[in-house]
Amino acid sequence: MTTSFGPTWLPRLKRYASVGALAFAFSAAPAARAASLQLESATIADLNAAFDKGALTSEKLVTLCLARIEAYEPKLHAVITLNPNALDEARKLDAERKAKGPRSALHGIPVIFKDNFDTADLQTSGGFFGLKGSIPPQDATVVKKLRDAGAIILAKVNLSEFASGGAMSSLGGQSHNPHNLEITPSGSSGGTGVGIAAAYAPLGYGTDTGGSIRGPSTSNGIVGLKPTQGLLSRAGIIPLSLSFDTGGPMARNVTDVAIALGIMTGVDSADAATKKSAGKFEKDYTKYLKTGSLKGARIGVARDFTGKDPEVDRIVNEAVATLENQGATVIDVKYPEFLLQAKGGLSTLIMACEFKAQITDYLKTTKPQYPKTFDELVTRANDPKTHYRSPEKAYALKYTASVALDLNDPIYLAARDQGLALIKSGIDALFAEHKLNAIIYPTSTRPASLITPPSPPSAPSTTDSATSIANATGYPDLIVPAGVTKDGLPVTISFFGQAFTEPKLIGYGYDFEQATHARILPKTTPLLPGDSF
Repeated sequence: MTTSFGPTWLPRLKRYASVGALAFAFSAAPAARAASLQLESATIADLNAAFDKGALTSEKLVTLCLARIEAYEPKLHAVITLNPNALDEARKLDAERKAKGPRSALHGIPVIFKDNFDTADLQTSGGFFGLKGSIPPQDATVVKKLRDAGAIILAKVNLSEFASGGAMSSLGGQSHNPHNLEITPSGSSGGTGVGIAAAYAPLGYGTDTGGSIRGPSTSNGIVGLKPTQGLLSRAGIIPLSLSFDTGGPMARNVTDVAIALGIMTGVDSADAATKKSAGKFEKDYTKYLKTGSLKGARIGVARDFTGKDPEVDRIVNEAVATLENQGATVIDVKYPEFLLQAKGGLSTLIMACEFKAQITDYLKTTKPQYPKTFDELVTRANDPKTHYRSPEKAYALKYTASVALDLNDPIYLAARDQGLALIKSGIDALFAEHKLNAIIYPTSTRPASLITPPSPPSAPSTTDSATSIANATGYPDLIVPAGVTKDGLPVTISFFGQAFTEPKLIGYGYDFEQATHARILPKTTPLLPGDSF
């Protein structure tokens, strides 16, 4: 059974979350008086230590997370579907832990998934009203790995429809940033970003095609990883553009990203891209969580992406000083102009062509009552009788239909094969010229903007964001909180590296995180009674 966002969703949640939270408040009262951990700041390693000491159970942890969803979800609008069996699963995993020990570090840990990951027991909608109630035939590979490790799927969360655009969908509505409800949480993995920042769960998963993990990570002030393409399987994820798509973990600290990453890696016969990771993936990235990792590292600062906002620049410059204080050699670098000019147009063309073809392939896996072709999606979205709540997305679908080329068209093939190779060569040359271990840049050149701007926003320039370069090259990008603007909005920096350098990036990001402790609890989602244990 699926508990979906709608008239019956919150009352049902109130019944079992509020009662559970009350029971936990009584059972944990002595621990609360001598609290040493807070739910919003505890790492997964901290939670496991609490499990081991008997100070916490998975059932209690899930109850706390449900209580936060019950308290804050009406205004944040991040959850599409809640797992009604989460508490039962937690109890079973507690019994298993007691009898056999934990399966992994994620045993009994609640996680949230962007609603474009297939889950065989919960709907997978892509945010599209026309896929409401669609139950996939099987879990996505990543979802199965997490379940096998003992993780609990707590909820499926909102996204931009079909993972393209801001944090608004025709099924999930508009998500709101917990730091400021009038500010966008960014997309497309906006629901995941909101849920992690608001401590709905310690760990979440998003997807990234041009910045869709990284935008919500910076807007909500959390850690996120867009991995090397091929490190994690995309099988069972609704595709946007397989030349660029990847899933990845989002959390409140680098430690949790490292813990989650090793559980998900491995070659998957259902995703040919993972063959590239053979001999390069690891099953334990926590061994790279070391202070001192930055000492001796050569870090480039991509100055093409500064100079857009004084507060962002201030925080970036403070971050650079921290890197130097930690022993890194920091070098200003400039991206080749051809690369900056080419990245946007190439990505747009490839994405349009691939989405039209690849979403059709995915729709063939759905049940008979759901759309089966891209053209059916366009028709439903543009039919006034459906009362479609995303008119801009309806237009985008119609536009995609008009410009998308067949996947055997020579223009598309040239863009994918020669164009992306050119961007990758340009980045590789930049790393080689300066002997760099990584490049940093502000994940977003400006703080997150208003959901409804007072006037039409100006068109972004080609240097407004570097995120799509990681997709064009297939290279990894780790996002870490760096500071807060005078208006209370988070700013992050991205650690960008070459293929399969996640171990180095995790080390650098962890060292920076421990030196700065820059993440803050959003002001609209304060701690609740019982959140300390």
